[in-house]
Amino acid sequence: MRTSRLAVLVLGTMTLAGAASIDRASADPYDYPWCAQGPSLGYPGECAYQTYDQCLASVSGRFLACGENPRVLFREQLEPEQPRPHRHRHRHHRQ
Repeated sequence: MRTSRLAVLVLGTMTLAGAASIDRASADPYDYPWCAQGPSLGYPGECAYQTYDQCLASVSGRFLACGENPRVLFREQLEPEQPRPHRHRHRHHRQ
């Protein structure tokens, strides 16, 4: 009995350690423009579709719909603006 408790404890610890090491980038390797959306998927949904037709084929027969990925739509607004490099304009004089 004690051995089985120890095994469950070790297995649980390993599972938690593995889950904690997953970052957002590796959990969501794709960020395509179309998402399958529904109550079971959360927001913004499963964003793994390059085209609307691909998304429609995937959600067919499921209690899901297709919507645009807000991370793709608003990517430019979410990314911090990079300072533009300063350029010197040189005037060339004819001699």
